Amino acid sequence: MAYDASELPDVSGLTVGIIGGTGDQGRGLAYRFARAGQRVLIGSRSAERAAQSAKEIAALPGLPADADVTGNDNASVCADADVVIIAVPWDGHAATVAALREPLAGKVVVDCVNPLGFDKQGPYALPVEEGSAVQQAAALLPESRVCAAFNHVSAPLLADPEIDRIDLDVLICTEERELVGIVAALAARIPGMRGIYAGRLRNAHQIEAFTANLIAINKRYRSHAGVRVTDV
Repeated sequence: MAYDASELPDVSGLTVGIIGGTGDQGRGLAYRFARAGQRVLIGSRSAERAAQSAKEIAALPGLPADADVTGNDNASVCADADVVIIAVPWDGHAATVAALREPLAGKVVVDCVNPLGFDKQGPYALPVEEGSAVQQAAALLPESRVCAAFNHVSAPLLADPEIDRIDLDVLICTEERELVGIVAALAARIPGMRGIYAGRLRNAHQIEAFTANLIAINKRYRSHAGVRVTDV
């Protein structure tokens, strides 16, 4: 079946929370969703730091006059959001996710964390006992609806107000087909993006690891490479 954006659900009324919203990837996603008119909550261990980050994002050009971007501590953001994106550094992933199990119960959780290491030869994928970052999140959040998405989206592109379109596909891995539509619809709120189902959670490890290849491509060609799936 060919991709048909008209079949995607209406997600315009959903509140998007971003845990790790003070980091580059989190801030970039927050900016794009706020620019699309989504209500966005920035989460951090420090409510003050989250509020400051939200204030900075809200002041960026390109946002609608009624843009709604606020910040709070992680637990409060999880409790108030409909969809929560995990965008924290890998070394703090397990501890952060585990601490939020209760406020994330029943929520849609989108994990975009890539377990990568760096040495003199460049980036490389790290082994994860559960198989991938998103599988680790799913194990720690048995009462949440978990998927992987936005792993390959360039933070500099997201954060650049001069860029109107980001032409790439967001690969979505999940056990729940309904989540594919929700996350694909959120991706489609950003001009140029599509959300594409890429298999169950067990298939997420190679998607997370492929970010190391993209970093190498970007370094070699001085670009911000993304992924586009053909014939869909």
